[in-house]
Amino acid sequence: MLFSPQSGRGIPQFQHPKINPMPHYPYQVIDWSTVPFTQHQGETGLAVWHTLQLEGLRIRRVDYSAGYLADHWCRKGHIVHCLEGELETQMENGEIFHLKTGMTYVVSDELSSHRSHTKEGARLLIIDGAFLGI
Repeated sequence: MLFSPQSGRGIPQFQHPKINPMPHYPYQVIDWSTVPFTQHQGETGLAVWHTLQLEGLRIRRVDYSAGYLADHWCRKGHIVHCLEGELETQMENGEIFHLKTGMTYVVSDELSSHRSHTKEGARLLIIDGAFLGI
């Protein structure tokens, strides 16, 4: 229930039938230099993921090397923010989108088939989780 200041009573909170309510996360600071990393070979180049996994939420700082091209088409939802460099997102239908430093894209699960490519490398903040499902 949410509190209504007008009536002083609780009001029902809408729950989407397919989505569980988001867990509550305590305040925390993430020092990415202390988060363990994994390396993922692309078709060309390398991706280095620093991953923080929380209940229903994955937060990653990802570094793509120069010349990186993903080795797969992805259909998962993401919020992707470009921290440094430039990212080219290729869609399976041939469309190409460019993300420069300070730009963000958002897509829900199953709404596109996309893969990442960088010419000079890029550093991204990527957030995904159950809230992006349809």
